[in-house]
Amino acid sequence: MKAAVYDDFGPPAVLRSAEIADPAPGPDEVLIDVAAISIEGGDLIRRRTTTPPRRGYVVGYASAGTVVAVGSAATRRAVGDRVTVFADEGSHAALRAVPEAQTWRIPDGLDFARASALPISFGTAHHCLFARGALKAGETVLVQAGAGGVGTAAIQLARRAGATVVAVASGAERLAKLTALGADHVVDRRSEDVVAAVAAATGGKGADLVVDPVGATLQTSLRALRPEGRLVFVGNAGGGTSNPDLWPAMAANQSLLGVFMGPLFTRPEVAATVDRMLADVADGVLDVAIDREFALEAAAEAHDHAERGRPFGRVVMRP
Repeated sequence: MKAAVYDDFGPPAVLRSAEIADPAPGPDEVLIDVAAISIEGGDLIRRRTTTPPRRGYVVGYASAGTVVAVGSAATRRAVGDRVTVFADEGSHAALRAVPEAQTWRIPDGLDFARASALPISFGTAHHCLFARGALKAGETVLVQAGAGGVGTAAIQLARRAGATVVAVASGAERLAKLTALGADHVVDRRSEDVVAAVAAATGGKGADLVVDPVGATLQTSLRALRPEGRLVFVGNAGGGTSNPDLWPAMAANQSLLGVFMGPLFTRPEVAATVDRMLADVADGVLDVAIDREFALEAAAEAHDHAERGRPFGRVVMRP
């Protein structure tokens, strides 16, 4: 099968096209004929910073396609099922063997591209907002990196829950798209002071909740938070390290809540939430923002665009 592989970590150029052996499903696995691959932030960070466990490594968490074989112990999926997948590695390939417990059926009317991007983006946003952030109707939530996959999902979910949404991005076109998704207030991080903008939107009180997938913006997020507010930080889309001063947060009785979704997707309540949101997208209640599509053979270009092209939503590849 064809795949995008690399032998050592580094910039997008380390990715190369290769023909590798077809995988075979284990007893509790299913084999997927991949139709769409969502490039996730974790894929970029792993490729950029982590020595792969073997040469010819196939990175990637999220993809969608059709089941073409099932393992001897797999009972929930059948050949012909359209599914979207979260697994630790292997998305950047034409075939993929994954545990069936880490798949979701794709409802009729939902295309593979949007289905591939939904579990991580929307699953993460939902967990940050509600399971960890305890967002309530009438509260104000600040969404950092509003134009990213998690950000575009969080805006829609928070607005649907009756919250006031302040979203941060850059550029007039991207800000207009955030408004169309449901953001009540948008802030251009390149030309505006985020803390001052949040204060203006909340009558000086500050946000009740901040969802921060960037990492490097944690200090700003804390300053934009009201006393006794909640900050949920997830991922490190901004790269680098962040060492915020936590003494003011302690003095303001603010709560910092970390989210790492990897081990959570097989929890029944999380998996069921993803199922519901897949149905909502199929019904047109929610939408998954796809910025651009690339061929799998152009994986290096696709990764470069995902890192430097300021995409709105997710970048998708097609085998």
